[in-house]
Amino acid sequence: MTRAISLYDVTKTYTRGVRVVDRLSLDIRPGEFLVLLGPSGCGKSTVLRMIAGLEEITEGRLLLDGEEAGELLPSERNMAMVFQNFALYPNMTGRGNIGFPLRVENPGEDPRPRVDATARMLGIEDLLDRFPSQLSGGERQRVAMGRAIARHPSAFLMDEPLSNLDAKLRNHLRAEIAALTRELGVTTVYVTHDQSEAMSLGDRVAVLRGGVLQQVGTPRAVYALPRNVFVAAFIGTPRINLLRGLVRAPLDGAMTISLGKQFLRLPEPLSLDHQLLRVQQGREVIVGLRSEAVRIAKHSSARPGEVPLTGLVEHVEFQGHEVLVHFNTGSQPAVVPDLEAPRPGRQSRRRRGGTSVLGRLKDRAEALRAGPVVVLDDEESRDTQPAPAPAEPRLPGDLVVRTTPDIDLRRGLQVPLLVDIAHLFVFDRHGERICPSPSRLPDLDG
Repeated sequence: MTRAISLYDVTKTYTRGVRVVDRLSLDIRPGEFLVLLGPSGCGKSTVLRMIAGLEEITEGRLLLDGEEAGELLPSERNMAMVFQNFALYPNMTGRGNIGFPLRVENPGEDPRPRVDATARMLGIEDLLDRFPSQLSGGERQRVAMGRAIARHPSAFLMDEPLSNLDAKLRNHLRAEIAALTRELGVTTVYVTHDQSEAMSLGDRVAVLRGGVLQQVGTPRAVYALPRNVFVAAFIGTPRINLLRGLVRAPLDGAMTISLGKQFLRLPEPLSLDHQLLRVQQGREVIVGLRSEAVRIAKHSSARPGEVPLTGLVEHVEFQGHEVLVHFNTGSQPAVVPDLEAPRPGRQSRRRRGGTSVLGRLKDRAEALRAGPVVVLDDEESRDTQPAPAPAEPRLPGDLVVRTTPDIDLRRGLQVPLLVDIAHLFVFDRHGERICPSPSRLPDLDG
């Protein structure tokens, strides 16, 4: 039996009023693989533990198959949890670890048939007589998964189960988990900070920041139409290019977005999405360009919907199957504060807004708006905007372009570029998406 999991306005507050999950509402369908994705300290593991019954819900409701479950004991929820650190009993063999929950649930029943069947499913028959100290990290994680599967639970709850493994083994086990959960058809909630895992595993992805749900949808929808700057920056490899821009929409000329020394001229007639930018005339915005939205135009002409730009090569990353080229276009990168959110317990007093009620309300409003903002230089912005988090280390250049390995570029070369305006994102100074239209949100709620 698989089950539906519903969270309604769920909040978790610890001592001293530290709120780690804030009014989260989420419906998880029977048999669905849902990934909770976000930076360290965003509350995703806390959400998982509240579903499991390991954490009490401060406010809100948890429903399992439409029935109130917030007061049920963990043992009454029929869920199996797979932990990051494997959590195996060191004095038990693989057989003992897999069979232990079966013996607890049904003391008079022989667990060996179910243990053997689970081992065959996972291909770990030769590990059943070994102790955890005799197993590699991947083998221990398979045994831990076997212990969860043998119970025939109604839901799997997985808390970063692959984060302690090396990259090659992570990729292999990721494919195994995907195949296994599809075969079993069990509702799965999977926590990770790795967006590659989230995009490859999830039927849907729920992105959290600071305990607040930012967006939920299919991997394709969340990548193609991020609701705000935080989602756009957190999802995608390499990270999306975010540049400071200024909208210019004269009545007697073409609309452009100034990027400092250069500008993007929007093709006419303006699309419905680009017409929305008229109200931003004279305002500073955040321009988002994925690495695949820009191409090198050394030996080709512009296609419909492409506009020119030039860039100075500052760094070339050879990846084998592709090359990432870092260009200096004379633009200024936009800063996205709190992309790696601090853990609540480590926040400074100043960051919490001190003891002032106004300060706390301001922090709260910024979190709800997913408040990554472009850092401005004018006096008003210095008075009204929060101090930005330290910028993450960046390689030289302000624009990263993905290209094929056959293109040979050297540092210091001036290169013509073409920007596909159909894949242009524009966000306001608070980080909310303006273009494409905010009404275009496929799969936002599923």
